[in-house]
Amino acid sequence: MKKLLVTGAAGLIGSEVVSHFCKHGWTVIGLDNNMRADFFGPGGDTLWNAKRLENEFENYSHHNVDIRDRKTIIDFIAKAKPNAIVHTAAQPSHDLAASRPFDDFDVNAVGTLNLLEATRLFSTEVPFVHMSTNKVYGDAPNNLNLVEKESRWDFADANYFNGIKESFTIDQSKHSIFGASKVAADVMVQEYGRYFNMPTCCLRGGCLTGPNHSGVELHGFLSYLIKCNLIEKEYTIFGYKGKQVRDNIHSYDVARFIEEFLNAPRVGEVYNLGGGRDNSTSILEAFDRIAAISGKPMKYVYSEQARSGDHMCYISDLSKMKAHYPNWSITKDLQKTFEEIFESWERRKL
Repeated sequence: MKKLLVTGAAGLIGSEVVSHFCKHGWTVIGLDNNMRADFFGPGGDTLWNAKRLENEFENYSHHNVDIRDRKTIIDFIAKAKPNAIVHTAAQPSHDLAASRPFDDFDVNAVGTLNLLEATRLFSTEVPFVHMSTNKVYGDAPNNLNLVEKESRWDFADANYFNGIKESFTIDQSKHSIFGASKVAADVMVQEYGRYFNMPTCCLRGGCLTGPNHSGVELHGFLSYLIKCNLIEKEYTIFGYKGKQVRDNIHSYDVARFIEEFLNAPRVGEVYNLGGGRDNSTSILEAFDRIAAISGKPMKYVYSEQARSGDHMCYISDLSKMKAHYPNWSITKDLQKTFEEIFESWERRKL
């Protein structure tokens, strides 16, 4: 029976990966010390998700391990002997990174290095999947020619209609402190692949979302927006007239791509992982969609101050992913994703 090690196992993507591979008969080992609660307070607590996974799957074991603890990580991987590693643990917030830069870098960059070196010391044959972010491109996408439409910003250049490719520059732009720490991790994952010939890949996620997200204002765009609508809480739009665009990918489709990669791993690869144009939405468009589902109008206020390094329009070009792994495609459209998140918040009886 194959063994999968998942970091950040109680988070959105981590828990989806745990569920997916448990259902496919893998033994899954989860690492998560619930640092999201430290970062975001009670609203970010993921302990409920860890307990859910333990109750649901007999082939899952959960471990309270901090990826910053180098010796523990090296010893743990050597003892666990995983057949594959999926690294989803991270400090995910722009805003929080600026106020806690050491914590941000230690988790995102140093934690990733600890895992890579522990993997190399155990075996250079073990596939290593890293959840990176589109924020490695910094605010360079804002330098593209954009056109303002009624409810969204969009790319003016037809060459970008399908989105941003993996060859897009990551240099000479403002990343935010969070984006910079993720660049460090991203490049290190690539380097371990190329230098040590290890099967690694970086998944540069757009907006990753789904029903198991504990969305908060500082992180978790759709989840938090839908939660605000449900409890009739005022949502704050930060700049760009609320027309900033994100492509959203359901956590299930992320797990499915990871499955395809583990079935046929490649060395030092990078993929822009998002929902593509079909699953893109602006904040204003998201307001209308959730209001139609819930029957409640969205309450919001507007701040002229955009978040530092934020994207005005970001859509992932999925062509490389589909070319390398033609059995993979988006299965959860935007409407279904909204409905699942809404139903999940309702079940949690907010």
